[in-house]
Amino acid sequence: MIQIVHVISGLDTGGAEVMLAKLLEGMDRARFSNVVISLTDRGRLGEQIESLGVALYTLGMRRGRPDISALPRLIRLLKALKPTIVQSWLYHADLLSTLAVKLSGSPILIWNVRCSHMDLTRFSLLTRLVQRVLAWLSGIPAAVVANSVAGRQQHTGLGYRPRRWVVIPNGFDTQRFRPDSGTRVTLRREWHVSDDTCIVAFIARVDPMKDHPTFLDAVKRVIQTGRNVHFVLVGKDTETLASAVAERGLTDRVLLLGYQSHVERLLPAVDVVCLSSLGEGFPNVLGEAMACGIPCVSTDVGDARPIIADTGLIVPVRDSTSLAGAITELIDRGAAERAKLGRAARARIEAEYSLPSIVDRYEALYSDLQSSDPSAC
Repeated sequence: MIQIVHVISGLDTGGAEVMLAKLLEGMDRARFSNVVISLTDRGRLGEQIESLGVALYTLGMRRGRPDISALPRLIRLLKALKPTIVQSWLYHADLLSTLAVKLSGSPILIWNVRCSHMDLTRFSLLTRLVQRVLAWLSGIPAAVVANSVAGRQQHTGLGYRPRRWVVIPNGFDTQRFRPDSGTRVTLRREWHVSDDTCIVAFIARVDPMKDHPTFLDAVKRVIQTGRNVHFVLVGKDTETLASAVAERGLTDRVLLLGYQSHVERLLPAVDVVCLSSLGEGFPNVLGEAMACGIPCVSTDVGDARPIIADTGLIVPVRDSTSLAGAITELIDRGAAERAKLGRAARARIEAEYSLPSIVDRYEALYSDLQSSDPSAC
């Protein structure tokens, strides 16, 4: 039995946190035992993780406020748990885990980096310092996992020189995320949108990196063309965009749904999914939408281009004209052509990014590192 302790900065619903939860659910419990340590609190995903039978510990650090007292608590936990492998997720967890592994005697450490195309000026001085320290320490872990090729390139540029790079993209549950004609009918009635209206969804928390202003400017351009289209915004704090929507005269054509815990119940009602981010690693929303048979329009960030391939459209960042043009193009192609693109999109996710195949890749990495480290035997 390979015992893995996952150390993560927190357990809200970001891409790293969601991927960890999916990984825990899919791993072979006869071969692997998992424990999760959150540096902060239980977040939104704590209950879900514990429902899988995975033990969860929290260290109570405040978000954005480092607490040195968390380090001895983490060391004590690792000494008590005696894991085969420590897998850390996100920068602060990478740093504290490195120190704790060295001081606790745990044999194998893996980092997991999730970002790419980062505007470093947006990060606090502390986070930038942590990145520099991690680059200096990057030869310590047995491997560094990146969830995108773009992320690996970005961190190499930051000075990361690990002994072993491994790119493992995010994986998607194609049974959970799938087309559903019944849901489409029900939600469109609820949203008061006719079946022949094209619905474009933008699913992202309100954050400068997601660039909601450019998206809303593109929405205005599309609506001004007279197309039969409606827009739905989903994600944490999207309800706070009401004034920005009203200022552009879009209130009657834009629905703000806020945070939704089950996006898979909304996506089947949608015709096009849009991403206007300034930077991403591996955008989960694209894989989820494509698994539901929805063509996507995305800015050219992270691994969006190879994910979408020829099943959707790619546009430059901060270019509302190009974004509006791509959305309009998919509207004008009509329902039959969008359905054809959607089938190709789902087939691509099934072939390249299905959750079982991604879980297999993590399991293979864990097994390989365990077998090649004499101290782990």
